[in-house]
Amino acid sequence: MENFEPVYGTGPLLGIAAGAIALLLFLIIRFKLHAFIALVLVSLLTALATGIPVSEVVPTLLGGFGTTLASVALLVGLGVMIGRMLEVTGGAAVLAGVLIKAFGEKRAPMALGVASLLFGFPIFFDVGLIVMLPIVFSVARRVGGSVLLYALPTAGAFAVMHAFVPPHPGPVTAAVEIGADMGLTLLVGLVLAVPTWYLASYLFGLWAGRKWELPVPEDIMSDGTVTHENPPGLATVLSVLLLPMLLIFTNTGVTTLVATGVFAENALWTQAAQLIGQTPVALLITVIYAMLVLSRGRFTRQRVEEIVGGALGPVCAIILITGAGGMFGGVLHTSGIGAALAHTLESTGLPVIVAAFVIALALRVAQGSATVAITTAAGLIAPAVQASTGLSSVDLALIVIAIASGATALSHVNDSGFWLVGRFLGMDVKTTLKTWTVMETLIGFIGFGLAFGLSLVL
Repeated sequence: MENFEPVYGTGPLLGIAAGAIALLLFLIIRFKLHAFIALVLVSLLTALATGIPVSEVVPTLLGGFGTTLASVALLVGLGVMIGRMLEVTGGAAVLAGVLIKAFGEKRAPMALGVASLLFGFPIFFDVGLIVMLPIVFSVARRVGGSVLLYALPTAGAFAVMHAFVPPHPGPVTAAVEIGADMGLTLLVGLVLAVPTWYLASYLFGLWAGRKWELPVPEDIMSDGTVTHENPPGLATVLSVLLLPMLLIFTNTGVTTLVATGVFAENALWTQAAQLIGQTPVALLITVIYAMLVLSRGRFTRQRVEEIVGGALGPVCAIILITGAGGMFGGVLHTSGIGAALAHTLESTGLPVIVAAFVIALALRVAQGSATVAITTAAGLIAPAVQASTGLSSVDLALIVIAIASGATALSHVNDSGFWLVGRFLGMDVKTTLKTWTVMETLIGFIGFGLAFGLSLVL
């Protein structure tokens, strides 16, 4: 609804926004209402409270929901299919084994972390962690020392990639909401993910492993080993991981050269390169490629269909929550709340990138879900980004990282990841707070610091 004129002034609109967010958090935290239902309900109430005509309420809700899913659902669905194929065929075990052999047992934490960074591109955090944990436990038993030495660099790698790099739903949603280029967001996310992981996860994991002598849990895996029949070769695994990045980077490079006049815009080959490098097409090509090369000699066509089909079930909630968050953001934009927030931020002089981090951090602490925090923060900050002048494509990508950083820090008892890591590593709540929560907080603040620093010099 583009022509809607806000009914209320800045003060009342911001008050409605604060009340809407408070109600959203109250419903999720206090009443344990599912985030999807809570977001839809609060979006409806916010639309009515801000004076959007009743006849336009449902179209406004559906518009925000559909626009977000049009970009997000494809990427998340295709990405998780790739991850599932790699998981089932034993690709993670193959790559981890090769890296440990190359790095040496003394640098096993580095090897496991690098493997997790590579697999963190297509694999979601929880799936990646569960895939790698048997390998982590096996290495910890063989090399010795606290399991934290090996588990924290591994878990931190998946956490960083999940937060910073498309096609994971958080950065994808934030990029869509604020209008950042997806390929550039991927590139910037990768560039910042590596030093963030090294400082916040790898070095911290080494320190925590020396400080807390945590044995390998005996009740998680029978013997700490993973076996796969006829696993894929290393070259095949690497080709599946690198193909989407290569296609997307090709699109970004060709588009840049076309814009500078080096290549002709209407040339057939440039149009083809740009098409196959669009993120959904690149992932579609990679899914088909992965299904072909990873299943050869291992699975029937029916089994492959079961694997990729089964991968979609666990992410349906994430996709729906993301779409509902886009719905909430659409209401905030249409009602004028976003513009009011933008005006307020401009009057305080707070840089947009800092405001994006602070808003996401507050939402993360309050309700726990990084996905909800990213989606809601992106919707709130999008009008301020659009109203700001002089923001380059790199600036927009850095704002995405700032949002993701804020939504990563300060994981605690209301975050499912907190319990997942604590349970699998056999830690009590106090130890999990000292290790996992501190590491997540370091990831968030170091990632934001790097993004903010780059925004000042670029």
